[in-house]
Amino acid sequence: MLSSLFILADTGDIIIEKHWRGTINRTICEQFWDHKLEAEKNGTAVLPIITTPKYYLINIHRPSIYLLGVAQCESSPLLVVDFLHRIYDIFVDYFGQTINEASIRDNFVHVYQLLDEMADNGFPFTTEPNFLKELIKPPNVVSNILHGVTGSSSVSDILPTGSLGAIQWRKTGLKYTSNEIFFDIIEEIDCIIDNNGFIVSCEVNGEIQVNCKLSGMPDLTLTFNNPRMLDDCSFHPCVRYSRWENDRVLSFIPADGNFKLMSYRIKGVNQLPVYVKPQISFGEGGGRVNVMVGQKIPTAKVVESVFVTIPFPKTVSAINLSANVGAHVIEDSTKTCKWNIGKIPKDKTPMLNGSISLQAGQPLPESNPSIMVQFKIPMYTISGLGVDSLACSEKYKPYKGVRSVTRAGKFQVRA
Repeated sequence: MLSSLFILADTGDIIIEKHWRGTINRTICEQFWDHKLEAEKNGTAVLPIITTPKYYLINIHRPSIYLLGVAQCESSPLLVVDFLHRIYDIFVDYFGQTINEASIRDNFVHVYQLLDEMADNGFPFTTEPNFLKELIKPPNVVSNILHGVTGSSSVSDILPTGSLGAIQWRKTGLKYTSNEIFFDIIEEIDCIIDNNGFIVSCEVNGEIQVNCKLSGMPDLTLTFNNPRMLDDCSFHPCVRYSRWENDRVLSFIPADGNFKLMSYRIKGVNQLPVYVKPQISFGEGGGRVNVMVGQKIPTAKVVESVFVTIPFPKTVSAINLSANVGAHVIEDSTKTCKWNIGKIPKDKTPMLNGSISLQAGQPLPESNPSIMVQFKIPMYTISGLGVDSLACSEKYKPYKGVRSVTRAGKFQVRA
């Protein structure tokens, strides 16, 4: 598994380094950064797995930071990538949504304590947020001052209840006045549409987030309306995998509080929620732009937070556009138009029209730009997945709440 972990800033500076199996020289980060700069020069992202003569470099990129794992022998790459994602998610849980160089340096003591507990000799060990929060108290102003004055540790001397049992994700003796559990179904569409409006590739990546506030040790059984559509499922450790394989139902004793119950993938969808009709043409000295956006799902559902990005060629000298819905800005340095539509109105089709000028003496662009679209649809799943029923082993009947949202992942339309 992992020999070392480095957390790098966007500048390439090393913020944190953690070694489990002997110290690995920091120059390994310079090798990784060379690969990253070379990839940027070629207009691509750095490879998630890089092989060097001595090490395997496995990395993930999040806003402002890179998490770089170094392995000396062959390991399951997906296991390492998933572990790096879990480390980042734990940091978000502890330190807030903004994880950058400053937040990590401000909480470096907690970072090292978490890494000590999350891995044993480089292998994932304790990755359950509820368990970690009982073992290592999240930072706050009082605890930071106390640690600075007395040098005391935030690590508990007492093991959390249930740590030695088979159900490590849930402590015993939980009691709530109102027993309720909430499910959030979140789906993202990754799609490429060609210039004729046909789908080149499309898949839906989804996950189910749970907020559990149930007393005792409830044993739950959750059923879906169409579970056979789900592919490449991964589950929280609480889920009984054999029951899913045989009956396609989720049987589990839930963790307390917030946790991700499962993630899944669906290949293709019958209908996309929005359409984009771009018409961009170039001629001598300039060109015309016409982009139309609309929704294809029932009007009872609202498509909101619609944002369209059009990167024009570098040979464009001037861009003159107007929109009948929303607002747009032109970034002169990158020749990019960013059109913020917001909600798609029911009585008007959003349109962006105008002209562009090309630099004198420059050849016509070889291809039209690829348009990126972002959007969000509350209380809607593009796959049609829904929760049918929830059964509980306890004497009480829990309140069940289900929300859903569909949003764009990498939604690309070729003009």
